[in-house]
Amino acid sequence: MSKNSDLRQYKEKLIDLRARLRGDVTGMANAALKRTRTEASGDLSSMPIHMADIGSDNFDREFTLSLMQNNGGTLGQIEDALERIESGTYGACVECGGRIPKTRLNAIPYTPHCIKCASELQQR
Repeated sequence: MSKNSDLRQYKEKLIDLRARLRGDVTGMANAALKRTRTEASGDLSSMPIHMADIGSDNFDREFTLSLMQNNGGTLGQIEDALERIESGTYGACVECGGRIPKTRLNAIPYTPHCIKCASELQQR
């Protein structure tokens, strides 16, 4: 990337994404790690819980934890992209060294790969 205004714009985008994901991960962690179904749903009745509800709650918890893990990976990619901005290597593919098109960076500002290298990595 050569233009300072472009770099500043991408940096702002990445910082906003990071803040939003951090908030989402914290909220998801709080919801997923609630001790009981009663606490999670706010249900204060003493009605017995049906086994299907327990299974559904467990599925929801596992799904949420999986999303958190994916978001955690994205947070790492965002941090790496911010480091590349600081080091002056942002916008260059970490595999081949070629330029990452602006259209790709606009869609995925934390991507470390050009389209060709990303496709090759997905096929491995």
